Amino acid sequence: MTIAISATGLWTPPDSITNAELVASYNAYVARFNAEHATEIAAGAKQALLPSSVEFIEKASGIKHRYVLDKHGSLDVDRMVPRIPERPNEQISLMAEVSVKAAREALESAGRDAADVGAVICSCSSLQRPYPALAIEVQNALGAGGFGYDMNVACSSATFAIQNAIDIVRAGHARSVLVVNPELTTGHLNFRDRETHFIFGDACVAVLVEQAEIAPKGAWMVLGSKLKTQFSNNIRNNFGFLNRADEAHRDDPDKLITQQGRKVFKEVVPLVSEMILQHMAELGLKPSDMRRLWLHQANSNMNRLIAERVLGHEASQDESPTVLDVYGNTAGAGSIIAFHNHRADLKTGDKGLICSFGAGYSAGSIFVQKAA
Repeated sequence: MTIAISATGLWTPPDSITNAELVASYNAYVARFNAEHATEIAAGAKQALLPSSVEFIEKASGIKHRYVLDKHGSLDVDRMVPRIPERPNEQISLMAEVSVKAAREALESAGRDAADVGAVICSCSSLQRPYPALAIEVQNALGAGGFGYDMNVACSSATFAIQNAIDIVRAGHARSVLVVNPELTTGHLNFRDRETHFIFGDACVAVLVEQAEIAPKGAWMVLGSKLKTQFSNNIRNNFGFLNRADEAHRDDPDKLITQQGRKVFKEVVPLVSEMILQHMAELGLKPSDMRRLWLHQANSNMNRLIAERVLGHEASQDESPTVLDVYGNTAGAGSIIAFHNHRADLKTGDKGLICSFGAGYSAGSIFVQKAA
């Protein structure tokens, strides 16, 4: 059975933060910290914090801007956490709300009613709650049928969920599956950490996966999908329900995202490149067959190297478009944002790759071809 990606949807919050704004807030915090702890720093008991700069951020990541849920709370030196009030249980949750917005755009693009959807998968790097499943809440809010469930594979959440959707359709459990990736990543970002405070932005994407026979004109046929995992501690977030059982460490910095960026770069680039090339060979595809690569938007230098190893030459913006300069790293949503924003110009028969990679380590590759 041939499976298609029929449509995508994208939601971004109205607030945004530039590198200059982020640096001004962070450096104000650094100056205050160093002044408050000057005696301890002079005695060697504490280490002085280093200021950041726009140049450092752009050289390290390629990020220039990001959309965020709450700009003012995130930049407030006395807070440096987005201000997001809890909602009563009777009100739709925040992650479900943004998922519905992205989902409706995808459904409208495909000419579908929510009742046509037979399953909903909510997959993201950090879920708002363990249960009830956000996917079931989204299913209810949309008026979709069938079933729903949540999953988490960090920055590979979208491709892993699309693989699950493909399997559901292929097994005959549903003809149309909606995948939503609400990545509200600034909620688990440490705005006081020089190495990570600039990385993430907030967004939500939706992908409609269907039987090819019911897909609309211009859908993308799935040529093959592949998943890979390899354990690593180099990207980690230790936040969880057991934290409350150890008050001594409940609020430690490791309860937000931590990463060893240089190790991640060194290990992930070959892992992902080799997986893509192996998958291409299994499908009988050549680098010259690839019209476009929609890669995970984590780091511009990492993407450049991966694209070069896959294509055999340095990729142009047309061959491997970058969106993280505008959106930042949106975790599992990144490769889908690139696909959503940079596919309209491709022609019937053009082939491309949607690829994600992240904590775990985890990686997913989905080769697609535009249908007539």
